[in-house]
Amino acid sequence: MFNTSCVFSPEGRLIGQYRKIHLFDVDLPDRVSVNESDTRAPGDEPVVVETALGTIGLSICYDLRFPELYRVLVQRGATIITVPAAFTAPTGEAHWDCLLRARAIENQVYLLAPNQYGSTPHGFSDYGHTMVIGPWGDILGCAADGDAVVHATIDPDRVTTVRREMPCLAHARLLD
Repeated sequence: MFNTSCVFSPEGRLIGQYRKIHLFDVDLPDRVSVNESDTRAPGDEPVVVETALGTIGLSICYDLRFPELYRVLVQRGATIITVPAAFTAPTGEAHWDCLLRARAIENQVYLLAPNQYGSTPHGFSDYGHTMVIGPWGDILGCAADGDAVVHATIDPDRVTTVRREMPCLAHARLLD
């Protein structure tokens, strides 16, 4: 089995799927133990999907801690990246916002990041704070917790403007 993110067309047709590459295995005695690799296999391929909204790169949760995946997605044309997640409350409070903003800023993309909230079967709480981040690192929408819909404007021209005015991607020297 794989931890998988799927993209469907407006007509309901599967147009892309990503199998999570980085599995979450952590054992903190007397705190939390999760070994995703006990029940899931890792994927091995970054995935981008062409949509009417733009080229969307796919990632899942723990992938957020591996910036090289996000750079590969951008090299493959992504202007939007999704990050469905189940970040725990402790790591979410400490890292969720700053990691999302960092990935958006360093790759000059939109990030769409729904995050579960509340108690889990593992005995800990997920953080919530579903967010939409802009290519300048600005928080365009956030739902702290509870059931909510986050609305934000995704403007493809904004990505172009940010990349033109701060041409970091064009200046990167360690890319293939």
